[in-house]
Amino acid sequence: MGLTHQACGSGATKEIFMKEHVSKVDYVIALAGNPNTGKSTVFNALTGLNQHTGNWPGKTVVRAEGKYINQGMVYKLVDLPGTYSLLANSVEEQVARDYLCFSKPDATVVVVDATCLERNLNLVLQVLEITPKVIVCVNLMDEAERKKIRVDIDTLASELGVPVVPTAARNGLGLNKLVTKITEVTKGNVKPKPYVVRYSPEIEKAINWLQPKVEKLVGPEFNSRWLALRFLDNDLTVTEKIKEYLSNGKHPQGKVGGEILA
Repeated sequence: MGLTHQACGSGATKEIFMKEHVSKVDYVIALAGNPNTGKSTVFNALTGLNQHTGNWPGKTVVRAEGKYINQGMVYKLVDLPGTYSLLANSVEEQVARDYLCFSKPDATVVVVDATCLERNLNLVLQVLEITPKVIVCVNLMDEAERKKIRVDIDTLASELGVPVVPTAARNGLGLNKLVTKITEVTKGNVKPKPYVVRYSPEIEKAINWLQPKVEKLVGPEFNSRWLALRFLDNDLTVTEKIKEYLSNGKHPQGKVGGEILA
């Protein structure tokens, strides 16, 4: 569904619906979410006509990118494939997970469905394990209201430790606030303190043992706790990605091999 700023209502900021081509990019924003949450509607509403599509490298999965301007800064929005998790059980999940982990966007917006929040929060928690710079967009608030479902946005934000913005993207409601929160997080004016999922004592003990070794191997630019979890889970796709990353000399102090990557 392609939207213009007129379709988004008078409250939408015209500045974000630029028509001219802009080559520079100040910030990169990933857009994640379950299928059928209105994620594409949010993407279209923010980027307008300034977008293009292609395939992810080496995959047949469609990649959509677009840009918008806010406060004079250019934001590139990368629409990740709709997924229910980041455990790489499908090509779409692997694409979304690898982008969040290895491309390190400046912020990630996770779009969730206000009418089935519990199911959607699984992906939110998995994203929070990879990156702290997250904004949760609770979309379809109009549908939730119609079904008499009440979402306590403030409590949800407090529990998750990240900004939470209610929207009804197809009507343009809440998009200005979403753009503002993205700007605040990318500029560091808002510093999320995301909820950390804790596992059984045995797993936490293994994480505590492995995490320092992972951090020494890959450096501080990656989330070593999340990588330690993936290694404990024997996730071979992550192992191969780390080997590839280190072999490309991205981390000169790193060393491929040894007990971690064996």
